[in-house]
Parts: sequence; C-alpha cells; structure tokens
Amino acid sequence: MAIAETIKQILVSHVYVEVPTDRMGEHDSLRDVLGVDSLGFVELRVQVEEAFDITIADDDFTPEHFATIASLTSLVERQQQVAAAGV
Repeated sequence: MAIAETIKQILVSHVYVEVPTDRMGEHDSLRDVLGVDSLGFVELRVQVEEAFDITIADDDFTPEHFATIASLTSLVERQQQVAAAGV
C-alpha cells in the first residue's frame, strides 16, 4: 500500500476522521478540512511511526510536516531514506 493510502487509513481507523478515504485530497488541510485536532495529531504521529517503522523527531512534529497528507507523506519518505542510509 502506498504511503499516502496508509496515512488515509490511519486517519479513518485511529484518528476517527469521518471523511471517506476516497474523498480525501492529498493537499486537504488535516486540521481545517479533515478536522484533526491536537490529540488527533499526537495519535497520527504515533500510528505513522508504527506503520512505517520510523521515528518522527520532535523537531519534525511541526504544522508544516503535518499540514496535509502530501506533506506527511514527504516526511515519511525522508525518514525512510534516513533509516535506509543508517543515519
């Protein structure tokens, strides 16, 4: 499953976003359009870390990285590259 699709599933299954995955746009605001609140962002971080076997540093847990599915997908891709490089 692609990263963005996995994130959409996490949003529905663990963050309880009520928008169906097929209606989520990758550039929709997680906060303003999908309705993720502060606790939802914390849960999203934990679930993304588990799903992709990565660690999201506190410095990366920012509104910029968690603004949209696309921005979070980019963060996951970057973290996977770092992990693969053994950094």
